[in-house]
Amino acid sequence: MKRKFSAEERRSLLLNQLKNEGKILISDLMKQFDVSEVSIRKDLAVLEERKLLLRVKGGAVNMHQSVDYDDMSISQKQRLHSREKQLIGKFAASMITNGETVILDSGTTAMEIAKNLEGLNNLTIITNALDIAITLNHYDRFNVIALGGKMRSVSYSTVGMLAESALKNFYCDKLFLGVDSVSIKDGISTPNLEEASLNQAMINSAKEVIAIFDSSKLGRRSFVHIAALDKIDTIITDSGISPDFKDYVEASGIKLHIVDL
Repeated sequence: MKRKFSAEERRSLLLNQLKNEGKILISDLMKQFDVSEVSIRKDLAVLEERKLLLRVKGGAVNMHQSVDYDDMSISQKQRLHSREKQLIGKFAASMITNGETVILDSGTTAMEIAKNLEGLNNLTIITNALDIAITLNHYDRFNVIALGGKMRSVSYSTVGMLAESALKNFYCDKLFLGVDSVSIKDGISTPNLEEASLNQAMINSAKEVIAIFDSSKLGRRSFVHIAALDKIDTIITDSGISPDFKDYVEASGIKLHIVDL
């Protein structure tokens, strides 16, 4: 007969398992602890509230792992480092002036920019993110251009030759580029090949490239290289970045804006 653990004992054990394995499944935990699905879901909800894990479909992942990040839904990504993203997005929006043409990349941090454009007029905004395009449409005074192409359901964004071809017709003042992974050695990268290709086209279409990312993305390297850091003009991030990265960016002549948490 299996030992019955208290709820706190069970949660401690599954956290340790998550630390070792990176991901845990509800179905496995039900068998392991001989409890109902309702009990396991409650455990995961409590631990997520304590910011000790992130619930995903069928289980949970480590808050600080990058392996499954590209497969997370938009709603799951929004729960990661939400305060940092809000502050970065608000600051980035303050860098836009009336009459400019800007590109907004897809992603939850770029969405925060779209939410903070209330005082601006006469903007032309190009985006490959369908959710961002819908948000921008609510302002009723911007010229919003949604790039076509193949939709990535996990991110509500478009990629592919149609999107890249459309960008060749535009010359934009600013690009706000969402970043999955960034490091001094490897520059910026992403898990998705088509997304990387579109990001490169965005960089080529913009006068100023502004990378927006919270400090959890620092020190990571994803599958596909997008660009070296010398292709970036400005970085907006939070105060969690390392001193080494800060020193490197400033020595390279890249403008660095740090939002204070």
